[in-house]
Amino acid sequence: MTSSLLGLFAVSFLAATLLPAQSELGLSGLIYVEAAPVFVLVLVASLGNTLGSVVNWMIGRGAVRFSNARWFPVKPEKLEKATAWYRRYGRWSLLLSWAPFIGDPLTLAAGLLREKFWPFLILVAIAKTGRYIVVALITTQAF
Repeated sequence: MTSSLLGLFAVSFLAATLLPAQSELGLSGLIYVEAAPVFVLVLVASLGNTLGSVVNWMIGRGAVRFSNARWFPVKPEKLEKATAWYRRYGRWSLLLSWAPFIGDPLTLAAGLLREKFWPFLILVAIAKTGRYIVVALITTQAF
């Protein structure tokens, strides 16, 4: 069970960074094989994913000077779109941090735009946990 939880944490963490990973599939698979109680799996996935977003926020805080560099992990147009979205809707846009394609750049934009840590953490944790609860509900209903 411990290795399953560590694996879920790792894939959830990576999925929240700018690296490709499918944490929903990992969570669903572990729910299916009953690797641990569902609430524990949701908690571990949420924690990993939220901490991965904190890494994005920290990168955003310190990387504003590198955002146009060729090696920077977010394309300028995606970052510009996420930044415009963030400026328009403010910190509440972080409730979409779970969404594919825009979620990770939003968390990076929050760092770039100097969002305070605690509001960032609370909103991202709500969004990430909410997504995993939905995934868990769908998974448990499907099997």
